[in-house]
Amino acid sequence: MKILLIDVNCKYSSTGKIVYDLYRRLNADGHEARIAYGRGDVIDEPGIYKFGLDWETKKHAALARITGKNGCYSPKSTARLIEYIKEFKPDLIHIHELHAYFVNHGQLLEFLKQEQIPVVWTFHCEYMYTGKCGFAYECQQYKSGCGHCPYLHEYVSSLGIDRTAQLLSEKKQSMEGLNLKAIVTPSKWLADKTKETYLYKNNIQVIHNGIDTDGIFYPRQKDESLRAEYGIPADARLILAVAPTIMDVRKGGQMVLDLAETMPETHFVLVGANETKRHSANVQLIARTKDQDELARWYSEADLFIICSKAENFPTTCIEALCCGTAVVGLDECGTKETAPSPYGTFVKVDIAGDADVKYAATIEALQQAIDSQLARGLSADEIRAYAVENYDNRVMYQRYLTVYNN
Repeated sequence: MKILLIDVNCKYSSTGKIVYDLYRRLNADGHEARIAYGRGDVIDEPGIYKFGLDWETKKHAALARITGKNGCYSPKSTARLIEYIKEFKPDLIHIHELHAYFVNHGQLLEFLKQEQIPVVWTFHCEYMYTGKCGFAYECQQYKSGCGHCPYLHEYVSSLGIDRTAQLLSEKKQSMEGLNLKAIVTPSKWLADKTKETYLYKNNIQVIHNGIDTDGIFYPRQKDESLRAEYGIPADARLILAVAPTIMDVRKGGQMVLDLAETMPETHFVLVGANETKRHSANVQLIARTKDQDELARWYSEADLFIICSKAENFPTTCIEALCCGTAVVGLDECGTKETAPSPYGTFVKVDIAGDADVKYAATIEALQQAIDSQLARGLSADEIRAYAVENYDNRVMYQRYLTVYNN
C-alpha cells in the first residue's frame, strides 16, 4: 500500500513525531510511505518532502492577520504538494494538520475530490469544524455557523476583521464530496465534539497518540547532576511542566508560576520558555528543546508532571511523563484527563461561574491538594510506566491506524 502522510511538521512537535513514527513503521512493514510537510527544517531522508515555501508561509501569516482569512494564501506551496501527490500516486492520503499558514485548504481538497483519493484525517484540534479556532473553549457558535468570534485575536489570529462565518462555510463546501474514509481523534472528548458538528455523518474513531516508549521515553536513573546544574536541592520535591511556548496564555505557564509562589518548599521546572533563567528561588525556566533525551531525563527526575493548559486535545507531554514513570496532575480541560486516568493522574475541574479572582485562587488551592493527594498514592515508576506502555506505545498506535488503512 502506498500512503502519503501530510502535516505541518515532520519529526518534531507532537504531530510531527506521530507522522514520522507512522512513516517508519509503514515502511518497515513493507508498505511505501512518504511524508509531505509544510514547515520546519528540511529533513534529508528518502520519501520526506518539504513542500512549504518559507517566504510564502510568512506572507500567508501576515495576510491572514490583515484580512481575517486563512488557508488561502499559499498557492505555490500547495501546487508543489499537488504535483508531489501526482508523482507519487498514493493509494491513501493521511492528513494531520492543515492550519499554520502553509497550505490552501480549498485548493488541496478540490484536487483530492477530483481524483477521489481515499483520505484518513486525524483531527488534533477543533480547527476543521470551526471558522478559525484551534480550540473553541466554551464557545459553541461553530454549531450555528460562527461569526462574532469571541477569540478573534487568538490563533489563528486576525487583527480585527471577522470572517469566521465565511471560513466555516468554505470549509463545509471543501469537505463535501471528499472521499473521506475516516476521521480519527486522539481523544474521546474531541470525537464527541466532532459528532456534534456538520461532520457527524462521517466514520469518527478514537486512536490515542503513541510515542517511542523504548528508545526515548523510559525511566532514567535519578540524576543529581541535573538538579545541581540548576541549583535544585537533591532532596527537594520537584514538579515539571513542559510545553512549547509554555508562557502562552493557553499553555498555562503563568498559573504554574503562581502555584509555585504558594509552595516555596517545592521546586518547579518549566521547559518551553523563551530563555533559560532562574525565575525565583524555587522556579527554573528552561528554553524549549528538541533534545528528546534531555526531556526524558527531566520527566524521570520529576516527582510529578503538571499541566495547566486551558485547552488540549490529548497532550503528548502527559504520555511522555507517564512512560518515564511520572504521574500527572493538572486542569481538567478538554481531553487532558483522558491521558492519565486514576490512579495515574489527578485533575482539577475549573469552575466557569463566579468572580474570576476568587475562582483563580480556588483553582490554585485545588492544584495544591491534587499534588499532595497524587503523591500520597505512592505509585512506583514501574506501575505508572506499565499502564503507559500498554496504551501509548507507538506500536499500539500504528496497529490501530493500520486497521483503519486496511478497512
